[in-house]
Amino acid sequence: MNRHTGEAIGEEDHIIQSIVDILTTRIGTRLMRRDYGSLIPELIDQPQNSATRLRLYAASAMAIMKWEPRITLTKVRLDVDAMSGSATLEIEARQIDTNAPLSIRTPLQLGATG
Repeated sequence: MNRHTGEAIGEEDHIIQSIVDILTTRIGTRLMRRDYGSLIPELIDQPQNSATRLRLYAASAMAIMKWEPRITLTKVRLDVDAMSGSATLEIEARQIDTNAPLSIRTPLQLGATG
């Protein structure tokens, strides 16, 4: 089910919706499931450097592998536009049941530069 409209959605769209929800949910904020989510919200105001980039990759991979059993993660990449400060997380995976490729691009709100 689409979380915004309530309409039925396909498996691929549901997986994408689930991954975006996992990555944008701060750990500890879900009642009855306190360990759900990712550490990405904790990295929002960290400097945009190689250490933060590595933490972001690790946080993404760990959260997806833990909470989305319908896929196998193959690649996580961060695309940062230095001029605007915008960042996009690109995820490539394969669906477990069909082995079909899955590509996800989701914007991230990152803070400090440097």
